[in-house]
Amino acid sequence: MKAYIYFIIMALFTSCSSTKLTDSWLNSAYTNYQPEKTLIIGLTDNLTGRIEFEEQLKKELSNRGVAAVESYNVFTPKFTDIKQTEKDIEKELNRLSKDGFDAVLISAVKGVDEKVSYSGDNFRTRYYWRRFGRYYYLAQDVYYTEGYYTKYKTYHIEASLYDLKENDERALVWVASYDIVDPKQINSTVANYVTAIIKSLEDNQIVPKN
Repeated sequence: MKAYIYFIIMALFTSCSSTKLTDSWLNSAYTNYQPEKTLIIGLTDNLTGRIEFEEQLKKELSNRGVAAVESYNVFTPKFTDIKQTEKDIEKELNRLSKDGFDAVLISAVKGVDEKVSYSGDNFRTRYYWRRFGRYYYLAQDVYYTEGYYTKYKTYHIEASLYDLKENDERALVWVASYDIVDPKQINSTVANYVTAIIKSLEDNQIVPKN
């Protein structure tokens, strides 16, 4: 389980995107678990994105009575700028436990898909190939319309919550997977993602509803 603590690579890219929960899991041993002091980590080379994510999630957790601290206020540049060994990470986790942290909420980009959409897709629900002439008339734009094909990216992101109590196994409490589609503005992407995380935590009774 300790290998999971390779924290979050949160590509808090820019976005004006949609966020969709695709899967979630709750450890049955933690059905009544509620963290008291949570470390939020957004490890990315995009410092603006990291700060935005950690601050927004801290605000939402604090509004629900859960103390939370941003990792950029806890980790030293030395820790985040250099790749750490498992021994180094374990040492840091022990320090965090002694400082009163009992949980860490992490997130990671698990993959990115590039897809193509077609600007003419919307007509299909209205006409649905009822007449060939009408279908061809509307579909022929593929030959003549510049930008008919639009490429966009879908980011597959995983958020996880770990029990961080000292002398424990740093057990996984909850994990959820999300798809973030076509991100363009960082503020809205982070806001949508944080909202999705909070909803799942509430639904699993890990944090109280606001």
